[in-house]
Amino acid sequence: MMEIAIVVAAIAIGSGIALLAGGMVGIGESYVAGKAVEGIARQPEAEGPIRTTMIIGQAISESGAIYALAVVLLLIFTVVNPLVSRLLELL
Repeated sequence: MMEIAIVVAAIAIGSGIALLAGGMVGIGESYVAGKAVEGIARQPEAEGPIRTTMIIGQAISESGAIYALAVVLLLIFTVVNPLVSRLLELL
């Protein structure tokens, strides 16, 4: 019974870390957008390439956050739910 509790706790900690990583992606994307606006303000003629590079970079980094969310959901719904049910049966 203690082993199940340890596994559930480890998954909860790992899920929290993964969600924090996803949150950090949002902070990074906002920083990139701000720098892109500064770059466009300095060189308005380079607006197209700056915007294109910014959007591609944000799409790539956002995919990492989506993968982190998918891993968290998989951990919770495929591993934790059966373990919690088993733990409650043992109690």
